[in-house]
Amino acid sequence: MAEEKKLVGKVSHYFTKIGVAVIEVSGKFSVGDEISIEGASTNFKQKIKSMQIEHKNIKEAKKGDSIGMKVDDRVREGDKVYKILQ
Repeated sequence: MAEEKKLVGKVSHYFTKIGVAVIEVSGKFSVGDEISIEGASTNFKQKIKSMQIEHKNIKEAKKGDSIGMKVDDRVREGDKVYKILQ
């Protein structure tokens, strides 16, 4: 069965040294959600462990936010972020 997923954002920047992606948020998601990051050469899933806005930890990201998130693998500008729906 194909899993359902919803587009919730896209990567606008990636900090290689610290493994953090900046994501422009277009839909709501929270710490603990599972996401899939997909692009031309990116495709992996991970659970959201933490997110920040201007160095402050947040529990939930909503449309219009620009957040920083630690990612398990390299991502690229323009990669799409999907929330996996349980």
